[in-house]
Amino acid sequence: MFASALAGHAPCPWSASVPGDLLGLIASNLVRHKARTIATAVGIALGVGMIVALLSVGAGLKRTAGQLVHLGQADMGIFQSGVADPTASVLPTSMVDRLERRSDVEAATPLLLLVTAIKQNPAAVGFGAEPNGFFARRLVMTEGRRELGPKQVLIGDQLATQLDLRPGSTLALHEHPFTVAGVYHTGIFFEDTGATINLQTAQQLEHRHNETTTIAVQLKPSEPLDTAEKSIKSEFTGITILGSGDDASRVGANGELIGKAVTVIATLALILGGLGVTNTMAMAVLERERELALLNAVGWRRRRIAFLVLAEGVATSVLGAGVGLLIGVLGADALNRALGVSSVVSPQVTPWTIGQALLIGVAIGVLGGLYPAWRGTTVAPTRVLGGA
Repeated sequence: MFASALAGHAPCPWSASVPGDLLGLIASNLVRHKARTIATAVGIALGVGMIVALLSVGAGLKRTAGQLVHLGQADMGIFQSGVADPTASVLPTSMVDRLERRSDVEAATPLLLLVTAIKQNPAAVGFGAEPNGFFARRLVMTEGRRELGPKQVLIGDQLATQLDLRPGSTLALHEHPFTVAGVYHTGIFFEDTGATINLQTAQQLEHRHNETTTIAVQLKPSEPLDTAEKSIKSEFTGITILGSGDDASRVGANGELIGKAVTVIATLALILGGLGVTNTMAMAVLERERELALLNAVGWRRRRIAFLVLAEGVATSVLGAGVGLLIGVLGADALNRALGVSSVVSPQVTPWTIGQALLIGVAIGVLGGLYPAWRGTTVAPTRVLGGA
């Protein structure tokens, strides 16, 4: 009876039989309740945006960790073992001579990292380096000269831009003034946002006589990295050798901390976002019982009605995830500054980050839409007549 009644009228969206018509019906239903749709999408967007921002900063930290291994384009970096942060490592500079006497080592140079030494930009890293070591020799000078006298400093081009410095300017490290001798570029983010001074001067500033943070090692061309690592570890006890970005990520705590934060926020987003979608779609089902009963009466199968309700939940979630992706990309820099790592880490949005955000959005829609979808299939056709 209902089918014949509908047959005499113009085509109705309820009679959609092709995917295009069904998509139109889904869009129409979302627009009819735009306030509720927007509120749910905004909640999902905030959660997804935070996830994207954290994932971007985490990817940037992992990239920085990989660069920490290859300071001065070294093959490996040697640090003190057992420290939570590689920048807190302390090694004797006497190790350098022993390393250079090895048959598998081409060159070794000590580096002393100065953290929070630059008052104008506390996140910038200072490097104490030997003037004749390969770290200093490989700095590509874009302005001025490569000179590392007791009162001279070389600065990265990004730090020079940030602080408006040039050769002849003055930069203070630990309240001691240094004259900028030149500006360099290496392509390593936290080197280009940092500054380099003479190693002996750095040791005096840090009160670390004959001590260094790390030793950068250049192997001979024919030496396999794994073999050299094992051999060096057998000669020196109490050291950690970082030969890849993954090694540095395991030693440092920041990447692990952000990874855990992402897991917690992703879980909360799934739970809270799923509850939000469940609430929205359940209310929609209750308001549309007559409509769903009519769909049942004109021959729609239960699985098709369930798909309609579920697809509306997924569409709302994907909309929120898309907005959240934009929020996350724009908010990553703000989060980076809030964490105080803007001079050592550049947020990195990868295709996997985007994929994770969209996957979480779809998951929220599916989890939140399961109950309303089932509820929608239980509406009896008699509801179209106002029956129970």
